[in-house]
Amino acid sequence: MKTFVFIDASNLFYGGEKSLGWKIDYKKLLAYLQEKYDANRIFYFGGVEIHDFKYDYQKDETVPIAKLESYLLDLIKNKSKELNEAELLLIGRHLQRVRFYLKLLQFGYRLFLKPVKMYEQEDGTTKRKANCDVDMAFHLMKEKDTFDRAVVLSGDGDFLPVLKYLKEIKKEVIILARGPRTAKEIKQFAGNDFRDFEYLRERIKMQEK
Repeated sequence: MKTFVFIDASNLFYGGEKSLGWKIDYKKLLAYLQEKYDANRIFYFGGVEIHDFKYDYQKDETVPIAKLESYLLDLIKNKSKELNEAELLLIGRHLQRVRFYLKLLQFGYRLFLKPVKMYEQEDGTTKRKANCDVDMAFHLMKEKDTFDRAVVLSGDGDFLPVLKYLKEIKKEVIILARGPRTAKEIKQFAGNDFRDFEYLRERIKMQEK
């Protein structure tokens, strides 16, 4: 049985790590997915801050993360005098995130990263989002003839139509998410194929230094 894993990074963080109160060790998570489900491919869909880095939406399927690292390092090195302390700290945090993604690549994750954008809300506030749900749904459909089982790390109810279709065409679908932060319709859909992250604490929790 060929198994592909699809990770919704935003849902995993806000619905998982943030509500769990502990950080996920992504190397341990990879090992768990390979051991438990014999995962053949693990796709990770997330957002990344790119500043003024040139990204071609028509040609690029994902932000070239190694090139982005070089761009941010160059920004810090050559434009530090033009930037204030807060801007430098922000770029530094974004560089840390980029290096986290580079580690995921080294571990064996396949990354699909989109630039984070600013969206204005009705109340006048702004929200930063990468909107990767459509990308993940697209790849679930694109890869459907290649896998027998999909392990989906997301509790987002927006994926329900795609997940129902996969089950209709005889694909096994397993949901791995945070119980209290998972949409009711997703838990109803998954039934006994729902796994709560809380029960994996000892397997995938990052050890504090």
